[in-house]
Amino acid sequence: MKNLDNREWLLTNGLGSFASGTVSNARTRTYHGWLIAALDPPSQRTLLLSHIEASLEVAHKVVALGTNYWGNNIIEPEGFQLLENFAIEPVPTWVWQEDNWRLARRIIMPHAAQSNVAQDNTSRVLIQYCYTGDVKGILRLRFMIADRDFHHQQQADPNLHFSQIVEPQQIILQAQRPGWIGTPWQLRWTEGKYQYDPVWYWNYRLPEETNRGLGDREDLYSPGYLTIALETGSCITLEARVGHNTTLSALQNVEFTDAVQAEQNRLVQVFNFEHTSSHQRQRQLLRASDQFIVHRASIAGPTVIAGYHWFNDWGRDTLIALPGLALTTQRFDLAKGLLQTFGRYCRNGLIPNTFPDKGAEPSYNSIDAALLWIETLGLYLEATQDWDFLVEEYPIFQQIYKAFTAGTKFNIQVDATDGLVSWDAPDVALTWMDAVVHGQPVTPRRGKPVEINALWYSALCWASTWAERLSQKEGAKSRLMNQARRYQQQAQQVKDSMQKFWNPTKSYLYDTIEPDDRLNSQIRPNAVLALSYQHCAFPTHQGHQVLEVARQKLLTPYGLRSLAPEDSQYIGQCTGDVQQRDRAYHQGTVWTWLIGAYIRAWQRYHSEPVPFDWQPLLEHLQAQACLGSISEIFDGDPPHTSRGAIAQAWSVAEVIRHLNLVA
Repeated sequence: MKNLDNREWLLTNGLGSFASGTVSNARTRTYHGWLIAALDPPSQRTLLLSHIEASLEVAHKVVALGTNYWGNNIIEPEGFQLLENFAIEPVPTWVWQEDNWRLARRIIMPHAAQSNVAQDNTSRVLIQYCYTGDVKGILRLRFMIADRDFHHQQQADPNLHFSQIVEPQQIILQAQRPGWIGTPWQLRWTEGKYQYDPVWYWNYRLPEETNRGLGDREDLYSPGYLTIALETGSCITLEARVGHNTTLSALQNVEFTDAVQAEQNRLVQVFNFEHTSSHQRQRQLLRASDQFIVHRASIAGPTVIAGYHWFNDWGRDTLIALPGLALTTQRFDLAKGLLQTFGRYCRNGLIPNTFPDKGAEPSYNSIDAALLWIETLGLYLEATQDWDFLVEEYPIFQQIYKAFTAGTKFNIQVDATDGLVSWDAPDVALTWMDAVVHGQPVTPRRGKPVEINALWYSALCWASTWAERLSQKEGAKSRLMNQARRYQQQAQQVKDSMQKFWNPTKSYLYDTIEPDDRLNSQIRPNAVLALSYQHCAFPTHQGHQVLEVARQKLLTPYGLRSLAPEDSQYIGQCTGDVQQRDRAYHQGTVWTWLIGAYIRAWQRYHSEPVPFDWQPLLEHLQAQACLGSISEIFDGDPPHTSRGAIAQAWSVAEVIRHLNLVA
């Protein structure tokens, strides 16, 4: 490769741990590393093994295979120029080559499903080098390590030391400084001679962090290096794993092959690939979806990582992503487990937006999570006909209904005059447009947001149907039939009141009815969301007009803009430092997950095909940004450069939800 290829790759293990880097082998982010381990799954993600610097001696010539950015703006060495090939499947594989030799490196992160996560939260990564050549060679592998939170960089410090215990074919490592002891972990290998040679490498530069206005310098520590004599056909396998397990048998090369096969078998079992279309894009999407499903130790159950690299699990994101991740893929037990978990943590009629680590309380700063829980429960029940689960979860719905009706946190309450849901609290952002700068929401949306009330209408429709169904199973038939009628009457009131959102001047829906009854007429995708839920309050002629305006002003090849370009508040590029990016986040930035709502709304109101060309988005999936996944956001302005998290759960999930169209 003559040019640096900084597209990214990602491996995950079902615990929140991950490995990630670039095609060119250069670290460009704080979040790049080969073992970033979730010590309290999926939290406390900690960089342990950054990478391995490899050099190859062949015919008395030493070739450095690595590529690094340095603080003095030098790129050295330039191993990418010898990089002949990179493949993402079945595992990330690099091939360096010259006339008389070829060296391949493969990396895999074994999935936690291969062990009992309830008892063993061990994260590990396997790396294998295989050599072919006309002459013998010598491979030197220098280990580059750290022990730091994955959001921050490591700096050399006289008080920071890394102890190492050298044993046959392994070393045990642990960072320490006065008053603090780091995570014990071990490096093992199948063959080679280890040389103790501790040294700091200073002033790595991380250009993606420079672009994001964040800390962009890091120092890495090397405890020593491994030397391996190579003949053609030689392979060496290394393993980095959290903890120090003295009972492990000697590492074998076959363990890498076994791990690859075990992962392929797991995916076949999870997605039933043999009965699924063999279309490569569909398989890529399904594999991508699996990366977001993780085990959370604090709740002893499944959760969904919102995105990689830096997001944790969020309630709103999980519930938006759940239909695509778990219902379309027929992972019904997963869907049920997620709904049970969120229902179990319902408080004051609200569903958590974030789960804490052990010993902390969940965060309930969301107005839509509870309503999305109802919507998603309805979709699950329709897909599975699991009416016993409705009996179990119906009291949770009633808790939400009563809290919204009587009033709960953030002055969330149904307005008795029109039946619509309103909220009013300073300095918070409770809808999905939740960016906050200097303590002030960028898009406050206080009052009556259109998509929130569309969800409320759908919830009441679900409830009427559920109460009627339960009346046929339970003894309290009269009480439940009365509930069904009440929900139906309320739904009709809300449907009538939803006409307050119709803006005949713009042939669109007002985004929000503010607490003082002012009408926000900005063209935002929330109107499309309001048309996309299972039960919709808007008639055909209004749906047609809304979708036409959205097609003209919001639709892009990668999703919907969050604000129409002609708006004075529109920002066409999501770039700059944290504050600049947060100000642009919902002011024109394109969100891929919104394409799902557009498709469902279009299918509700039209019989003709959806006017959307999937090709650019699928090209992005296969060959751009994070290979094999879909980014969080794109610029509102052409060429719609991808931004934000390189792999986002609801982006992937909403495309999966429409696999029949993707095909």
